[in-house]
Amino acid sequence: MLIAVVPDDSGMGGPRSGFGPSSEGGPEVPPGPVPQLGPAGGAWLRRLDDAGRPLGPAEWSADLAAALRAAPDARVLWASTADCYPRLLRAGFRVARCHDLELTEALLLGHAGRWGEPRSLAAAWARLTGAPVPPDPPSRPATPPGDGQGTLFDTAWPPPAAGFDPLAALIEVYGDQQARLEAAGWEPAADAGGLPSGTGGPLLNTVGLSSGAGPSTDAGRRPLSEAARRLRLLVAAESAGALIAVEMGHHGLPWRADVHNELLVELLGEPSPVGGPPRRLVELTARIGDAFGGQRVHPESPADVLRAFAREGISLTSTRAWTLRAVDHPAVPLLLEYKELYRIWTAHGWSWCQQWVHRGRFRAEYVPGGVVSGRWATRGGGALQIPKVVRRAVRADPGWTLVVADAGQLEPRILAAVSGDPGMSRAAGTGDMYAALAAEAFGGDRAKAKVALLGAMYGQTGGQAVPALAALRGSYPTALSYVEDAARTGEAGGLVRSWLGRTCPPPSVTWGAWAESAAALDPEAAGGEAPPDGPRGGAAARARGRFTRNFVIQATAAEFALSLLALLRGSLAGSDAELVFFQHDEVVVHCREQDAPTVVAAVEAACEQAGRLLFGDTPVRFPLDVSVVDCYADAK
Repeated sequence: MLIAVVPDDSGMGGPRSGFGPSSEGGPEVPPGPVPQLGPAGGAWLRRLDDAGRPLGPAEWSADLAAALRAAPDARVLWASTADCYPRLLRAGFRVARCHDLELTEALLLGHAGRWGEPRSLAAAWARLTGAPVPPDPPSRPATPPGDGQGTLFDTAWPPPAAGFDPLAALIEVYGDQQARLEAAGWEPAADAGGLPSGTGGPLLNTVGLSSGAGPSTDAGRRPLSEAARRLRLLVAAESAGALIAVEMGHHGLPWRADVHNELLVELLGEPSPVGGPPRRLVELTARIGDAFGGQRVHPESPADVLRAFAREGISLTSTRAWTLRAVDHPAVPLLLEYKELYRIWTAHGWSWCQQWVHRGRFRAEYVPGGVVSGRWATRGGGALQIPKVVRRAVRADPGWTLVVADAGQLEPRILAAVSGDPGMSRAAGTGDMYAALAAEAFGGDRAKAKVALLGAMYGQTGGQAVPALAALRGSYPTALSYVEDAARTGEAGGLVRSWLGRTCPPPSVTWGAWAESAAALDPEAAGGEAPPDGPRGGAAARARGRFTRNFVIQATAAEFALSLLALLRGSLAGSDAELVFFQHDEVVVHCREQDAPTVVAAVEAACEQAGRLLFGDTPVRFPLDVSVVDCYADAK
């Protein structure tokens, strides 16, 4: 069963306003005062079957948390988890499963080659009814916890179109999404492998699918295809990830502000009393100037640094670290040190700590699917760019500990699993995949095997990688063909998909947005500037080929990690353990010391289940490096 939910305690849609689902069977509200709102506020609700058909009339509840608590097995249907779930967590209610309509709409639009079109409930309903499609509201600005600005500078947004009933629209769009999920994958009954029969049941239910989400038939139609089942799993995992993202922001990452201050003083020196750079940066600035012959140089300014090198007869196009390391000049090591410390001061320094750390917790706003590959992003706070040295401030509470799990060599193992290459799958069944590849195809040279495999996945196919790639192609042709086919498709302007069906942006996306996406996938390969022959020229086509080559691997790795998270969340339900951090292929759980062995076992089981859920009976293993530590920086 589902419960469609439209939170409403603003006075615009309550039972006295005349704005609400009365036209959709809403009850007549007797005269009298509006009931006092519960801690999570009020909401319009309607019970639905798994297909989205109403089971009764719409109801308005003054206590949303109590209404959902009375139906603990129901899956919640709402427009946006990020908008709706925080109020429930603050009221002490945890949602077990949900369907996030906006995240699903984005996946379906991308699958149809319409990446980036508006995905809000209002936009989806307008497309469904043939009305003008409104743009999505602007992203909320990053607001540190405790920030008192409120809505002073919020952007005003036009009200919904006349006659727009959010609850009725929610139900109609959900039904349309179910039809589109089926249409995305109705194929002849002969499947090409992948998710095996019987993979559904408990595992799929854990991440939010009903027990009927596996192979099925509908009114004489053909069985639900492999592609449709995968896409349904992606939708369920994405919605589960949305719940986890809000919960991680609610719990917060344990953070010791006193330890943070000590390490900043150790690295940077005492802060300036007038707000300028700290002592260590001032000293480095003077030494950099001396290295350039006594000139005044602003090291934080790339243009100023380039001019300083030019005066020394050295022509550079960039001040990126890997560019500077190739230059023989006494200023280079000083500049590299300055860049590292300056980044810590500006991104995670004293001001950052004052803004983002409150009551011993760093609470970021996580954005599931914030990168086109499905990797997460954050809105403010720089949670996914915390330098390792700054992680010394992440300390478990007294009597608690941190369980840190990292999936080693994840993307190479994903390539073995999705390609089905027998030799590479055999190598990926060992604890050290690079060593196994080296023993089979590179005369025991592990470094060469690693260069070859990473070059194949990231499109670094020139220079020293050429002979290594030739050896890789000779031993593992199916795996090489998988990524090379993706690259050729991208170069030709086509779309590629992840294992579960996340689809890359089309070439029609503007260069700026496309380059940003490419940089997120492979920062060193994507320069962030349009090639000299323009975004549609040969260089751009090759760059897009590198992007799509890696997209099919990184997007699938993101799906694996998201599935692991969803399964782990389910196994930790009912315990005190909290998921407090997630980055790409690493997860951190904060738990009581005595519960650490149970949490470690749960993480390892979730990893094994995620592999089965996505790839069935594969020889590929996905080993975890698991550490139980008091300080995050001490993890392996």
